[in-house]
Amino acid sequence: MILFDKVSVFFDHVPVLLDVDLHIKPGEFVAIVGESGVGKTTLLRLMYFDLFPDRGTVIVHSKNSTEVKKREIPRIRKKIGVVFQDYKLLEDRNVFENVALSLEIEGTGKSEIGKRVLRALADVGLSHKRNDMTFELSGGEQQRVAFARAIVRDPQIILADEPTGNLDRTAEQDIVRILQTISSRGTAVVLATHNLDLVRDMGGRIIQIRDGKVSEIKNK
Repeated sequence: MILFDKVSVFFDHVPVLLDVDLHIKPGEFVAIVGESGVGKTTLLRLMYFDLFPDRGTVIVHSKNSTEVKKREIPRIRKKIGVVFQDYKLLEDRNVFENVALSLEIEGTGKSEIGKRVLRALADVGLSHKRNDMTFELSGGEQQRVAFARAIVRDPQIILADEPTGNLDRTAEQDIVRILQTISSRGTAVVLATHNLDLVRDMGGRIIQIRDGKVSEIKNK
């Protein structure tokens, strides 16, 4: 599903990633760990073709970074849900409307939108908040809305960039449970986090980035 072959990225001639080899299979849960600034976000950006390697090749859904055409990228991204640390919700829309937006842009029918949005909100435990404005929610609830928005299109891959970075322990655990549920249904989940303790008990693989290199950490 995702393949990195000898991938290197440089910013201002400074190496961020060096000769990275990585293979993520359909339905797999992979945690990317490392301190702030080591290249976790860079790795995720490569996975949805928001960034391209300076050396090596990234393959996502059989599309090669050295050959993919610009017009093909939006279609590839439809199969990928991305969740950020800062939520990126619209404050002038309620919870339902935030989750529905991407479906509306795609031209999905109103009835189908209703079914899929309510299902996504149920998955993250927020059906009862569907008419609330996003600024009325706690940080943990806002992040769960962001996950509902990411899964509403039934993506094959979820990329989560430090989704628990601003949350307390209880909210962190809620997000962990959501990620585990998503993964158990066959969706590949890639979680980037600085918190190694958070992911040790989650199952799946743990990949550490250090000095531009990746290595696998033995999970419990």
